[in-house]
Parts: sequence; C-alpha cells; structure tokens
Amino acid sequence: MQKIIKAPAKINLTLDVVRKREDGYHDVEMVMTTVDLADRIQLTTIDSDRISIDVSHGFVPNNENNLAYQAANVLKSRLGINKGISIVIDKQIPVSAGLAGGSTDAAAVLRGLNEMWGLGLSMSELAEIGLEIGSDVPFCVHGGTALATGRGEKLEFLPPPPPCWVILVKPPIGVSTRDIYQRLKVNQLIHPDTNGMIKAIEEQNFEDICSKLENVMEKATFELHPSVKNIKKRITQYGADGVVMSGSGPTIFALTQNDYRAHRLYNSLKGFMEQVYVVRLLGTKHE
Repeated sequence: MQKIIKAPAKINLTLDVVRKREDGYHDVEMVMTTVDLADRIQLTTIDSDRISIDVSHGFVPNNENNLAYQAANVLKSRLGINKGISIVIDKQIPVSAGLAGGSTDAAAVLRGLNEMWGLGLSMSELAEIGLEIGSDVPFCVHGGTALATGRGEKLEFLPPPPPCWVILVKPPIGVSTRDIYQRLKVNQLIHPDTNGMIKAIEEQNFEDICSKLENVMEKATFELHPSVKNIKKRITQYGADGVVMSGSGPTIFALTQNDYRAHRLYNSLKGFMEQVYVVRLLGTKHE
C-alpha cells in the first residue's frame, strides 16, 4: 500500500512572546496560516517492523532525528503497532527557515498513517500525539488559520484570510530558534495587535491584515543577521502590500493581491536571492 500526502508550509501573520515559563519554554500568541508551498511525503508499507526514511535534502537527517521518523515512531509506540513503513520526503520547503518544514512533515505522516493503518483517530487526537514531537506539529496536523497560544499548541481556528499571493524569500543562512529566544528581552517587547489581526481576518480586510503583520522576533534575528533586515527593507521598497519575517526567521514574506506586483517582486528578488517563491495563501483546514 502506498500513499502520497502534501505537507504545506506555515507563515506567522503575527508572532508575540508573552512570557518565559518556569519550565524554560515561552508562552506565545500568534496567528498562523498555511501557504501552497509544500513537501511531498510518500508512505509505503514494508514487510519488516521498522521505519525507513529517505529525504531529498542533504541538510535533513535520514534517521531517528527526523521529525517525520519520530511521528511514525510515536504512533507505533503509543498504539502498539507492529507494522513497517517507508517514508520518502521530497523537500520543497526551505530548511531552517521559520516555515515549520519539519513539523509539517511530521504532521503529514501522522495524518497519512492514521488513514493507511485504519486507526480512526480524530484530528484532535493526532494533534495531541504531535505535541510530543514539537510545538508547531498540532497546528500543522489541522492546517488552516488559527490563533495559537501556550507553547503554540492551544488553537482557536479562524476563517481563512482573503486570497492573495505570498512571496517568500529565504536567505542562505540558518537561524537557531533557541538562540533567538535567548536574546529576547520579553519585558521590553512591543506587542503586536493580535486582536486587530483576528478582526481583520474575520472582516476579510486585506489592507488591515497587511498593516498588522508583526513579529517580535525580528529585532533579535536582525541583530544576529543584518542581511535579513536588509531583505525586508528591500522588499518593502519594491512595493509589497505587507512584509514581515516568519517564525524566528530567516524567511521574509510579502503579501499582495496584485498578480503583476507579485511577479514583479519575484523577478526583482530573484536577481540577488536564490530561494524565492511565489505561492498562494491556503488558509483552510485539512479534511
């Protein structure tokens, strides 16, 4: 038996860090949505009771450190499943980019194996299992558009934002989320207007969505990597409707509803950056 699943990337329309918790994690408040840039996951049953993984990217582990491998392993362990599975990942989402590439792969494996193995688990149950793997996995299990709080696992779903183009620019560097959190001075942050973003989405007000794009991690990432700040400045100068960094970076994305502007931005950015993508915003939950 074989199954192929798409694992879409996520972007943060807002990202706020509320406080540092006693357990070392941070409480966050962020509005996330999915975009049509996706990895392709191929699941194939194998005779032996083991997990095989193969990834088409040199910087992604082909072993138990891969989150997709961990997803299959947690599912097998939790439910006592003695079946083997081969996982082949065709990477299209940039690595270490702030786009939840590893988390969405893990979520896709959970959804795919739930169906292949006839487990009958609900999305909420899969999301609970996914939290063992990473804070972004529960959102990636569901997909769509949501306000995420706690460590990112508490989700309140929102309607999809109005259709638009998303231009993503990934500079040739990786950013450690841990390093960025360590640099954050939580008591000095200027917090995004999260409620305003939610209202703009509910009212389908694209201009307000663009004006309320904000990410409190930008300052720390820009200090460590000034080139990321320069990319945001350049995209803004090129005339995007709204520009912000996703996650802890280094990917910067821009929104526009104008076809000509989207492709003009792409062509302008392609002149000096290798990893530039023009995709559509998805924003709808997985079935």
